[in-house]
Amino acid sequence: FNLVKSIKQKVNIPVAVKLSPYFTSTPNTLKNFEKAGADAFVIFNRFYQPDLDIENLEVTPNIILSSSEELRLRIRWAAILYGKIKPDIAITGGVHSGADVIKSIMSGAKVSMMTSSLIKNGIEHIEKVLSETSDWLSSHEYESIKSIHGIMSQKNVSSPSAYERANYMKALGSYK
Repeated sequence: FNLVKSIKQKVNIPVAVKLSPYFTSTPNTLKNFEKAGADAFVIFNRFYQPDLDIENLEVTPNIILSSSEELRLRIRWAAILYGKIKPDIAITGGVHSGADVIKSIMSGAKVSMMTSSLIKNGIEHIEKVLSETSDWLSSHEYESIKSIHGIMSQKNVSSPSAYERANYMKALGSYK
């Protein structure tokens, strides 16, 4: 928190804090970063996790790119935090398609990052994702990406408990 505060005192540009999902109390941590002056949060950073080669007794690099399934943790937290903190939210990890962008924005993020998708599919993949996003907005009669910002956040859904741990048994019961 002190580092963010010190940086904010020295620069005149927005400061985003890239976070991991491993805090005991994510809302409290973000509130403290907000008090320190953070302008935005990037949820959630994926850490490099090496593997072990047990035959040669070596630590080996093993980059595994994200998949759309990883987006769920991020949209859950974006949805919970939306409207409860002032800093903007960016989602990193799990964004691979137009549908993933739509989910990210609906949950409350203002930015969707998609590095793994671009590594897998090349820079031209951006055009496909933009087209998918635009087509979805048009077919559902939304004027812009801004018009869906936060509409599926905990603050705006009819059943806010769907984002809480109390909904765990219901989720288990839905498994097919």
